[in-house]
Amino acid sequence: MHIVGQLAPLAFGLAVIGSGIGVGYVIGKTIESVARQPELQGRLTSLMFLGVALTEALCFIAIAVAFIPFPQP
Repeated sequence: MHIVGQLAPLAFGLAVIGSGIGVGYVIGKTIESVARQPELQGRLTSLMFLGVALTEALCFIAIAVAFIPFPQP
């Protein structure tokens, strides 16, 4: 087994941890913003879902990169 195959689980773990932290931060800041200005709840919620989708997309890209085969030396 080559080094990329051994590091793939680490890449999966880091991608998921980073995505979880990012999603938590986005949702937390949205809740904080709605508490400060309740009249903007609809707009902030739609922006929150956009941010969550982009953060999760980065996680999926990181996982997909781990599956790219590298040439054997």
